[in-house]
Amino acid sequence: MLILLQMRLHRNLCFAVIDGLLLIFNEGAYADKVVQQLLKRDKRWGSRDRGFVAETTYDIVRWKRLYASIANIKEPFSRDDAWRLFAVWATLKGIKLPDWKYFESTPTRKIKGKFDDLSKERKYRESVPDWMDAIGAKELGENRWTKELAALNKQADVILRVNTLKTTKEELQLKLQSESIETEFLPKHPSALKLVERANVFKTEAFKNGWFEVQDASSQLVAAFLDVKPGMKVIDTCAGAGGKTLHLASLMENKGQIVAMDIYESKLKRLKIRARRNGAHNIDLRVIDSTKPIKKLHNKADRVLIDAPCSGLGVLRRNPDAKWKLQPEFIDSIRETQQSVLQQYSKMVKPGGKLVYATCSVLPSENQEQVNIFLASEFGNEFSLVKDKKISAHESGFDGFYMALLEKK
Repeated sequence: MLILLQMRLHRNLCFAVIDGLLLIFNEGAYADKVVQQLLKRDKRWGSRDRGFVAETTYDIVRWKRLYASIANIKEPFSRDDAWRLFAVWATLKGIKLPDWKYFESTPTRKIKGKFDDLSKERKYRESVPDWMDAIGAKELGENRWTKELAALNKQADVILRVNTLKTTKEELQLKLQSESIETEFLPKHPSALKLVERANVFKTEAFKNGWFEVQDASSQLVAAFLDVKPGMKVIDTCAGAGGKTLHLASLMENKGQIVAMDIYESKLKRLKIRARRNGAHNIDLRVIDSTKPIKKLHNKADRVLIDAPCSGLGVLRRNPDAKWKLQPEFIDSIRETQQSVLQQYSKMVKPGGKLVYATCSVLPSENQEQVNIFLASEFGNEFSLVKDKKISAHESGFDGFYMALLEKK
């Protein structure tokens, strides 16, 4: 984490970071939304300025517990406290602190000593709450959890998924190259391109033309796991804003029907806009506002995808603020939700059809244990497990994910 940078700090950029941190830590605002707002502050900021604001904010959010322990401060943070966090971050990065009043009494040598001391203990070194460290160690074992946590604290790569309804991976790579964005192929992910350096891909012509979506490499494996064919009737039950729905549409070559369902109408509205840009025409949107929409589809689907609500412990790299927002009670309640969703939504699979249960969590209690409980239940008896896949961040270099393919007898 110690990187020496020849960097001068600019006041207006630092002020933006401080404002962002107070919103995230004290007001409970979501880091990604806060950063989006911060980046609109000053039209004169170039890509390096914007990069500094975004990455510094995320960095301090990621290491909140460690930095707050070094600075000896407790929440809720005052504005001065936020500057102390910033001073710890800059010191550990080897950035020379300017002689601003905020940094007057920064004990630089003490910071480095305290960092070395605290780094001996995993919950400080990897900066997680006690309960999260305990549950991870209990479910994955000390050794595996140690490796997984370290991987979940690394900055996530930007991965694109080519929209094969409109172009090929090779064409997309050339198009992006012409817009000064270099990418590389990922051998085990047929539709993925990885950015060599971070860039704002949403401003590219290729994005506006619907040639790609931003989607982590692990997440790209889920739609393919469902084994869809053109012409099928496929239901995506927890579609959200539709990353996997759109992937299914391209795998099905726009043939057949995809029913994208969610309890939030606002998310489906975003999916509608994305589908239009992607040129995906075989998607029907349905809000789950009662049990009716589910009952109407009982025994109707060739394939059902349940991308279940979960703790999100596999995607902490891109949502580091989740470490501080998640509560242990939430994990208990989400397991009940997962089982209930499996029991209800699996009824839409027709005999001989298949279902994928997926989460972006690395905890077995949200994954294979849920599948086992389902298979042992009265209704789950009609299904058998074809195969499952556990993806850990420290082995794949991408998000932690789980997926199980079940077949109805």
